[in-house]
Amino acid sequence: MISNFNKRPRVQVTGSTDDCYAGWSEIFDKLTIELDSTNGINKTIVVDCYQGVYFDELLNKFKNNIQFSRVITSDDYFLPSDIIQRLTYPDVTDDRIFGFLTRLNMIDFIDREKLQWLREKIETSSNGITLVFGYGASLLVDNPTILVYADMPRWEIQLRMRNNLVDNLGIQNRDESIEAKYKRGYFVDWRVCDRHKKSLRRKCKYILDSTKMESPVMITAELFNKGLEQAVSQPFSLVPYFDQGPWGGQWLKEVCDLERNAENYAWCFNCVPEENSLLFSFGKVEFETPSINLVFAYPQKLLGEAVHARFGDEFPIRFDYLDTMDGGNLSLQVHPLTEYIQENFGIHYTQDESYYLMDASDNACVYLGLKEGIDPDSMINDLLKAEMDGVHFDAERYVKRWPAKKHDHFLIPAGTVHCSGKNCLVLEISSTPYIFTFKLWDWDRLGLDGKPRPINIEHGRRVIQWDRTTNWTKSNLINRVRKIAEGDGWVEEATGLHEREFIETRRHWFSKKVTHHTNGGVNVLNLVEGREAIVESPCNAFEPFVVHYAETFIVPANVKEYTIRPYGESDGKQCATIKAYVRT
Repeated sequence: MISNFNKRPRVQVTGSTDDCYAGWSEIFDKLTIELDSTNGINKTIVVDCYQGVYFDELLNKFKNNIQFSRVITSDDYFLPSDIIQRLTYPDVTDDRIFGFLTRLNMIDFIDREKLQWLREKIETSSNGITLVFGYGASLLVDNPTILVYADMPRWEIQLRMRNNLVDNLGIQNRDESIEAKYKRGYFVDWRVCDRHKKSLRRKCKYILDSTKMESPVMITAELFNKGLEQAVSQPFSLVPYFDQGPWGGQWLKEVCDLERNAENYAWCFNCVPEENSLLFSFGKVEFETPSINLVFAYPQKLLGEAVHARFGDEFPIRFDYLDTMDGGNLSLQVHPLTEYIQENFGIHYTQDESYYLMDASDNACVYLGLKEGIDPDSMINDLLKAEMDGVHFDAERYVKRWPAKKHDHFLIPAGTVHCSGKNCLVLEISSTPYIFTFKLWDWDRLGLDGKPRPINIEHGRRVIQWDRTTNWTKSNLINRVRKIAEGDGWVEEATGLHEREFIETRRHWFSKKVTHHTNGGVNVLNLVEGREAIVESPCNAFEPFVVHYAETFIVPANVKEYTIRPYGESDGKQCATIKAYVRT
């Protein structure tokens, strides 16, 4: 059957699109007209940037299209690279993968003496137009004539990092390994840039989407906010992204209509607001923005009062796919306990998760929990021998292997040894700190770069819960399904998660319309059975939203009540959704 998976879902913003400027010509025409119409002989354009923009290319676009009397860039006021390296070392650390979540701010990267000197120079400058460009540029000017913010989604940043096209914040390191650049971005740059960006929300005049330098789009802050307000009042999907891996499979290629010549696809990240994009359509113009901006702007309407009170402006639920169909086993792994992630990495909650089986072959399995009576020291010693000496690790001597079939649900609270076996398509439902996987063994294979992937036995041994053995696992973590309610053409089931996890899930089987309530908290859903369904408002508060098989979508707490029913080719047939929300 032909795939109907939507790889570029959009929020169609209603109303006027006069404040949308597509292409460099329209952008600079608008900025020039505004400069000409502004009184005064000293005028300043500030272009503040998120880490990961094409710095030199973007700078040259402005320099070549507007006549500036002077140009100041962040190179003129940032601390030297070696000082920034020392400043950030406690957060970046020497570890290959892990660091500590920084408490630094953008101002900490700036030379205070240079900052004061440049501010005075701008304030007392002679006639002309000054361009202040770069990271933290808005810190130099109190009341610029025009303030533009050039934003950048994190997945696009990662692609640019892989191709050695961008540096980290304040240092020249584009030729470093992707692991080093990503770690610095995750623990330092993106935290610093997010804090700074949030401080500019009510100061910016324009937002620039420079994800595609050949076809940029600039919109007014008012229009941007209008798009955010609409998104937080209706169901919507984020832009999924796909990545290859050493264990990757073939399922996503077919279901999501991906490049057939690719060797594999291991991951689909379809609801990770820190990294996914959100697309707005203003008429025929598409505008891409980091979806985390919606969380920053309207956390209460999106998350709900109780969830916001607990997590702040973080989105605590993550959905993604792990494809091992005709692939290999995931690495054997464990996630840190809450106190461990707090003490060692500065994160206030951990990565609890579950595996929901979207599909599985006849011989599929999940490794979950330890076998009865194993000796922890023997297991750790054997893992160390596998890492250091290349001795094959006998996983099934220590870890229980469970058969897996479609629609099974395996619960994985932190501290539980686990991994998906080959020939599974896992919908991973988890809390958000997705980088904190302690790999214990990787099945004698190398990464896509031909090098061993990082193994974290020392971290793992400190968090493994050795009492989670076969009997406990069977009773507590596998298919804990119970019927909650039923009606005309629908059944609601509780499918998890474990009481140690803050996410609850509900599965609805339905052949007719079923009513849902957000109950004051954000809902994240996936259509796990059926070709398509439609989400509607009982009071016509939002336009009907069509979702296709395997697509994930978010229903903001602000929506309150909504219905889902089979649609199109699925009309009258049985469908199913899995819904996740935060227990309150």
